Amino acid sequence: MPSHATYSGLRVLDLSTNIAGPFAAMILGDLGADVIKIERPPFGDDTRSLPPAWHGQATVFLAVNRNKRSLVLDLKSFGGREALLKLAASADVIIESFPPGLATELALTHEHFRASNPRVTVSSISAFGPGPIGSKMPGYDALVQAVSGMMSFTGDAGGPTVRIAPSLLDLTTGMWAVIAIMAALSRREHDGGGEHLNAVLLDSAFALMCHQVQGFWATGEAPAKLGSAAPSAAPYRVYRAADGEFMLATASNAQFARLCGALELNELAQDARFRTMAGRLTARAELDAILAERLARETVETWLQRLREVGIAAGQVNDLPQALELPVTRERQLFVSSEESGWKQGLPLLRLPIDTETAASRRAPPALGEHSEEILSSLGYDTTAIARLSAHA
Repeated sequence: MPSHATYSGLRVLDLSTNIAGPFAAMILGDLGADVIKIERPPFGDDTRSLPPAWHGQATVFLAVNRNKRSLVLDLKSFGGREALLKLAASADVIIESFPPGLATELALTHEHFRASNPRVTVSSISAFGPGPIGSKMPGYDALVQAVSGMMSFTGDAGGPTVRIAPSLLDLTTGMWAVIAIMAALSRREHDGGGEHLNAVLLDSAFALMCHQVQGFWATGEAPAKLGSAAPSAAPYRVYRAADGEFMLATASNAQFARLCGALELNELAQDARFRTMAGRLTARAELDAILAERLARETVETWLQRLREVGIAAGQVNDLPQALELPVTRERQLFVSSEESGWKQGLPLLRLPIDTETAASRRAPPALGEHSEEILSSLGYDTTAIARLSAHA
């Protein structure tokens, strides 16, 4: 194991499904932990059946499940539950995302795990939390985007309500879960005990909206849909040039003055309407109309060159294939090749955005039940018992 494998020797049980919990477990696996993914028969993690697929494997599953061993257990059976609790006795961390009420029904709540292993830290991931109200509310990323108010100011003014395309709340909740787990493991070094943690998609939504929330408390005004524009700075949005679109971002009066010079619109910097940021926000529509007319006359590359020369942040609006081919993307070395991971004919995998030394692909995403025999035999089960424990009731 490389020296940078922070959690070598740590055992993590991943009982979660979909994205948030599996992503949290994968982060710990990338950092060196032995992650055992517990999957139910006959289909395993819900994301295994989601399109698109690559050689029969769901790409959503592949994206958040490397560096894990897969164990199929029927947790609704007595034997499956007993085998899980045996594993839990040697675990340091358990990550679960059971639907509301299921953990109690299965007798697999954090109390049950910690009764057999007081040192284990249990991270429970849910949409709305464990309270009397939240515990009865199942949900997914997009639903929480809607309920939290996040969708209300996403998109263009007057346009339909839209979701943020990436699974933003799932992925950030997974990251918050890992931060909390890391803190709990550090505390365990001093007091010896495990903890029960909650990572909640609704909490993540409000954390991501922190400055919109504070702005509302301060002014009483709810944020509005601004398309690509920013609520606190202007000009700061996507503009159309003669041959495409680019993002322009200014965040100070000095930058605005340099922008006006580059656009040969120096009179705008002296215009009383636009002299301050507050003024530019108030007169946003008038300013945008002037800039849009000017910017439409030249190509994207022309504007990018002129703006960069005076230190203004601007960039072409790329689609994903274009973004993946950017020189700066290649410079970041974000992808681990299939050869490096030992995954023959595998897809490149994204490393964690931490540093280039992270051991991102010691183990390819597992096939369903790929390690059931290996794991259960280590607990003393014979071949017959292993087949029984992995079968669907």
